[in-house]
This record gives sequence, C-alpha cells and structure tokens, in this order.
Amino acid sequence: MQPLPPLYNSVQGQMRVVGLMSGSGSNLVKILEFEKQLEQERGNSPYKISVIFSDTYDSNAAKIGKDFDLPVVIRDLKGYYAKRGKPRTDMKVREEFDMETVKALEHYDISVAAYTGYMSIATKPLIDAYLGINVHPADLSIFDKDGKRKYTGDHAVRDAILSGEKTIASTIHIIEEEVDYGKILMISKPIKVKLPRIFKPKKRLSKKLEKQNQGLLKKNGDWIIFPRTLLYLAEGRYTGDFLNIYFDGKPIPEGIKLK
Repeated sequence: MQPLPPLYNSVQGQMRVVGLMSGSGSNLVKILEFEKQLEQERGNSPYKISVIFSDTYDSNAAKIGKDFDLPVVIRDLKGYYAKRGKPRTDMKVREEFDMETVKALEHYDISVAAYTGYMSIATKPLIDAYLGINVHPADLSIFDKDGKRKYTGDHAVRDAILSGEKTIASTIHIIEEEVDYGKILMISKPIKVKLPRIFKPKKRLSKKLEKQNQGLLKKNGDWIIFPRTLLYLAEGRYTGDFLNIYFDGKPIPEGIKLK
C-alpha cells in the first residue's frame, strides 16, 4: 500500500504560514517566539510566519508586525459589510471578502493558515486556498449522546464547566466548512478547572470565572500545542487523506493527546 501523503511535504522547504487574527494575537506571538527559538537552537525553523492578516483595525496586528519585522495586511470586515449595506449574517459577502483576502495574500506564497484568534467564520475560498489549522478551547474528542462534538462554539469553556467537567483542554484541528468539526491534530494535556471552594453548578457561569479558566487554558494549552503542531506539520510528520490523519505513520483518530 502506498504511504499517505503528508499534509505538508517538507521536501518543499520551509513551510510558509499566514497568521490570521482579529484581537490580541497572543497565540501568534507564542508561535513567533517558538519560531525564533527554533532558529537559535537549530539554525533554522522548519516553518516561517511570512505575513500577518487581520480582519479588524482594532487588533494588535500592526504592533506584532512591528515587533517581529513582518508585513501586515489589514482588511476590516465590519467596514466591508457596512460599505455594502449588508448584515454580517450574509455569507455571500463573507465569501467575497475571503476571495479578496486570498488575492491580497497571493504573492506571499503561503501554504498554511494559522487561525490565531481569527473570529470570522472561514468560507470556501479561504478554506480551499490554504491548509488551515485552528485552536479551540475544548477537548473536541468528547462527544454527546447524539454523537456530536460536545463542546463546540464560542463558550466551550463555560459549557464544559457547567457540564461538570473537572478538567479542560485545547484542541488543534484542521479548518473545514463545518465549524469546530475539522480533523484533530493535537489535544493539550488536561488543565484542572479552577472554581471557588463552594461552587454549585448552575445554568449560568460568571464571565469572570469563564475568563479565568480560559486564560489558564490558553497559557497551558494553546501556547504549547499550537507552535508544536506547526513544527510537526512543517517536518512532514502528519499524513492523511479525506478521512484519516496519521502521525509518524500511526493513525490518530483523536489527534496526539499530550499527558
């Protein structure tokens, strides 16, 4: 049987990446710091963030670009919709925006898109242009009784805590058209949920507690697995097809699970 092709073929040389962001860009900063660390330790990093893209002028993209001497492309999605007089729910407009974004990034010769806090739903033009990887603040290998991923969406940390989970984890997955349903590449080690000594599960969780636990998860989950996944990807260690993902030739239906 022929070996499955790598998700990125390291024979192509250094893997060129666009960092997509909408806000603080803390995940992107950690990826860039890891890239510098690899350069110092190895003399060269297998991956390179070649350009930063932001869909909002309110993000830290310009500052990060200045700090790391990188080109920055900013296209404000909110303004794009306003100019056309369309609601943000109009996905046809989003497709047009993504198509123009791909064109704006054309000459950077990008292979991979790292979704580092990119808050817009990616549509087909962007998904088809690059291998996209995203970090999600939940263990996406957990399913509900109906066989669906249990902790998807914007409030995955809150939902996990209210469901009684004692630990939370981050997941790196491939961007596919169904949001939060892409194939899993890596899951962080479990992080213990931090709650007051006396806590009774309710239908609601304070924003303070949600933010506190999400911050712990970002520091001990996202910032560790995102750079590492990019490294393994650039080294050609992930292989796969439309259905299955392998790491070093072994199937990983639930990704690499760190312990």
